[in-house]
Amino acid sequence: MSSYAFDAYVTAALFDKAGKAVFALGDGTVRFEGRGNVQAHDGAVLSACLHPSGEGLITGGDDGRVVWSTPDGVTELARVPGRWIEQVAASAESRLVAFTAGRELHVRDLGDAGFARTFAHEKTPAAIAFDPKGRRIAAVGYGGAWLWYARIADQKPVVLKWAGSHLACAWSPDGRFLMSSMQDNQLHGWRVADEKNMRMGGYPAKVKSLSFLAKGSLMATSGANGVVVWPFAGSTGPMGKQAAEVGFEESALSTVVAGQPAGNWVAWGLDDGRVRACDLAGQRIVEVKAEKASPITAMAITPDARRVAWGDEDGAAGVTDL
Repeated sequence: MSSYAFDAYVTAALFDKAGKAVFALGDGTVRFEGRGNVQAHDGAVLSACLHPSGEGLITGGDDGRVVWSTPDGVTELARVPGRWIEQVAASAESRLVAFTAGRELHVRDLGDAGFARTFAHEKTPAAIAFDPKGRRIAAVGYGGAWLWYARIADQKPVVLKWAGSHLACAWSPDGRFLMSSMQDNQLHGWRVADEKNMRMGGYPAKVKSLSFLAKGSLMATSGANGVVVWPFAGSTGPMGKQAAEVGFEESALSTVVAGQPAGNWVAWGLDDGRVRACDLAGQRIVEVKAEKASPITAMAITPDARRVAWGDEDGAAGVTDL
């Protein structure tokens, strides 16, 4: 296991296509496992995602910039002066990048420097996500979700309404379901084809993290005393089905989860600083980090589930082999 003390809030922990960990931090830096670091922003990194190429990170900062960081340096992709870039998303399939700046959702094409789209919202989006093909992008916030075709300039979005404040979102890997977490300790979902609503409650805390795994047949979430796993197999997804809770801990709550996209491993961090992982096929739980510390804020697992990376709100971080 490799441990780090970054002395800054860990906004994101991700693995690049080479299987190396990359951390985005509240001091504006992006740190590359074994390959140094770069100063990406003049201020904090507020959001981060993997670049569509799998090399380096795209980050948004409170300096109004969207940049691509690699060990070789920083490339500015967009700038919106005076705005915070609180959400970024990218699609490897379409090579599009999206980000929020206030109430606006912006889209850029990495293959066409002249391409730009801007979609206005009445309220600031709290989270954004590309669909699996990278053609549509969902923005969730107060009142529901807005679905935009990322390349079309003049359009009216499909609005999936549900009262309340939506905080995070994820598309199912087959594109049939859009899931969101809500301010009032529950999940909500829509079957996109017919806008069928799904209410999924019973959480003791806010669900801040959603992650699909097992080729989309399962979805893991934080917000409980363990990791909550919902079944998504079949045409109706989780509708009418019960979730399972893995790794129950009476004294702690899960804060962030990361699932293996094509396999059965899931890793999660707790609000007491511990990190755990489980092979859901065999129900074997691994204590990745047993020492207690600050709440875990970032989590990643490699596609082959051989490595896990994490970071916490005080800047401690680590990478370990499972």
